[in-house]
Amino acid sequence: MNLLNKTALVTGAGYGIGKGCALALANCGADLIINDHHESPNLQSTSNEIMTRGRKCTSIAANAFVQSECQMLVQKALATAPQIDILVSNPATNVQAPYLKYDAADFEAVLQGTLTSGFYMSQLIAQHMIECGGGGKIVFISSVHAEMPYANNVAYNAAKAGLNHMARTIATEMAVHRINVNVIEPGWIETPGNRQMYDEETLKQIGAEVPWGRLGLPEDIGKAAAFLCSEDADYVTGTVLRVDGGSTLKHCRQGPVELKG
Repeated sequence: MNLLNKTALVTGAGYGIGKGCALALANCGADLIINDHHESPNLQSTSNEIMTRGRKCTSIAANAFVQSECQMLVQKALATAPQIDILVSNPATNVQAPYLKYDAADFEAVLQGTLTSGFYMSQLIAQHMIECGGGGKIVFISSVHAEMPYANNVAYNAAKAGLNHMARTIATEMAVHRINVNVIEPGWIETPGNRQMYDEETLKQIGAEVPWGRLGLPEDIGKAAAFLCSEDADYVTGTVLRVDGGSTLKHCRQGPVELKG
């Protein structure tokens, strides 16, 4: 998966899955432009890790939930690199609450940050790719929540399901421009965000219940992103790649079956 001479823009790259994707692309030879929100304490440290791998890296703080800041982000990115070949779109936010008590403002904010922001960034980058003559890779980070109606996550579930369908629609329209558009659906991933929401014992139990026997790591998602961003995935577009250690299958398993005869 050779990404030499490619420039990738990764949003939400300060930590967690976004960082895992940025590092994986750098490991494959890509130069990086990484983004996180203005208050992110981790953006520069991620940039330093990328540069220790011998790759160029520019970090740009911007709020990817806001269209005007997405425009500013792309303008600054193109001031440092003449062409962006890869976009990994990773913005998301969530508010957990029971459906009957879910605040309307929270619902709109989750859809804005998790679905609409992906539209903003991908459209800007797709327009740029076409202006450069076509070709490119766009990967959206979704979630198994797009398929699984987890309780107390009505807005997030809806946003991720919408993200999947939006990506397939974009893939349909961008095929003529040879822009591959795909989605990754992470399952339970060991991220700082999950560690803020769950204690160590809970995460340990969740990992044990995953058929693969552990929580996923950001690098698991990064490796999938590196594949989808490489020429090895030239014939892959409009695809949703689930990377969840089989967690969506855990209730499909049965106990040992005694064979007769």
